[in-house]
Amino acid sequence: MQVSARRPPKLFTLVLLCGLSVVSLNLFLPSLSNIAAEFQADYALVNLSIAGYAGMTAVLQLVMGPLSDRFGRRPVMLAGLAIFALASLGCLLARDIWTFLAFRMLQGAIVAGYTVSLAVVRDTAPAQKAASVMGYLAMAWAVAPLLGPALGGALDELFGWRASFWAFTGFGLIALGLCWIDLGETNRTPSETFVAQLRSYPELLRSRRFWGYALCMAFSIGAFYAFLGGAPLVAAAVFGMSPGTLGICMGSTTAGFILGSFLSGRFAARYALTTMLMAGRLVACAGLILGLGILWAGLLHPVTLFGACVFVGIGNGLSLPSGNAGAMSVRPALAGSAAGLSGALTVAGGAVMSAITGAVLSAETAAQGLLGMMLLSSLLGLAAALFVLWIDRREVRTAPLDQES
Repeated sequence: MQVSARRPPKLFTLVLLCGLSVVSLNLFLPSLSNIAAEFQADYALVNLSIAGYAGMTAVLQLVMGPLSDRFGRRPVMLAGLAIFALASLGCLLARDIWTFLAFRMLQGAIVAGYTVSLAVVRDTAPAQKAASVMGYLAMAWAVAPLLGPALGGALDELFGWRASFWAFTGFGLIALGLCWIDLGETNRTPSETFVAQLRSYPELLRSRRFWGYALCMAFSIGAFYAFLGGAPLVAAAVFGMSPGTLGICMGSTTAGFILGSFLSGRFAARYALTTMLMAGRLVACAGLILGLGILWAGLLHPVTLFGACVFVGIGNGLSLPSGNAGAMSVRPALAGSAAGLSGALTVAGGAVMSAITGAVLSAETAAQGLLGMMLLSSLLGLAAALFVLWIDRREVRTAPLDQES
C-alpha cells in the first residue's frame, strides 16, 4: 500500500501537468502540411492527428479517472506520463503515416495530467479551496493553447517538424521526474476492487447535484464552442475580416477566460461554489444580452460582437473551477471518476453546440444568430446552476458538505 502524501504537490507541478495536457493538442499544428508532405499522405488523413487525438482524450478521461480511484492518483499519473513520453518518441521516429498516427493516439495518455490533477486538488483541499486552486490551473489551460502554436512554428522553421516531438519527449520526461519527486499518493480511500467501485457508481450517476454541476459546465463550454463554430462565418460574411484579424479577435474569449480564472483563483475560497457558478453564468448572459441589444439597435461592429464574447470567457473562468470542484465533491471517494465523466460530458456538450451553431447560421443573420446560440447555451448553463442552488437550499440542512442528500 502506498503512503498518502504528507502535503499536496506544489502548484507549479499541477500547472505544468495541466499545461502539457493542453499544449499537446496544438503545439505541432503549424507542421501539419510538412508532415503530410514528408509522409506523402492526404491532408485529411494527417488531420486525424488532431481530430482523432481529441476523440481519444475524451474516451480516456472516462478511463483515467476510475483507474485513479481504484489504484491511486500517483501510479496513474506516472503511467500516463511514461506512455506519453514513449509515444512522443514513437512519433519522432515514425517513418510512415500509420505508425505516426498510432503513436499520436497513444499520446492521449497525457490527459491524465488534467483529469488526475483535478482529483489530486480535490483530495487535498475542501471544495471551496479546491475551486480556488482550479482557477489558477484553468489559467494554464487557457494560456498553453496561445503559446503552443507559436513555439511549434518556431521549432519547425528552425529544426523541422520532428522538433515538436523532441519537445514533447523532453517535456514528458521532465514532468515524469517532477511527479516522481513531488507527487505523493493523495487518494486515501482507494476502492478495494473494481467490482466494489462499480457498485458505488450508481450513487454518483443518481446524484442530481452531480448532473447539475456537469451540465452547467457542459453548457458553459458549449457557448465557447458555438463561438468557435460560428465566428469564422460571421467574420467573413459580415465583416470581411482577414484570417489574421480573425485570429486576434477570436483570442478575445481566451483573454476573458484568463481574467475570469484569475478572479476565481482569488475569490472562490471565500464564496460558496453556487455563488461562483451563478456569478459566472450571469456575467456571460448579461454580456450576450447587451451585445444582442446593441446589434438589434443597428450598431453592427466587430467590437460589439467580440466584446460580448469576452463576457462569455470571463463567465466561464468564474464558473468552471467551481463546477469541477462541485462535481468531484458529490462523492469524494469517486473524485477521479467524477472528473473524467464531467470532462467527457463537457467535451461532448461543446461538440454538439458547435455542430448545431454551424448548421443553423446563415450569412444574412450570422451575427445575431451566433450571439443567440451562445446566449441559449449560457442560459441553459444558468438553469443548471439554479438547479444546484435549489438543491443546496432545499437539502443543505440535512446533508454534510461533501455528500449528496
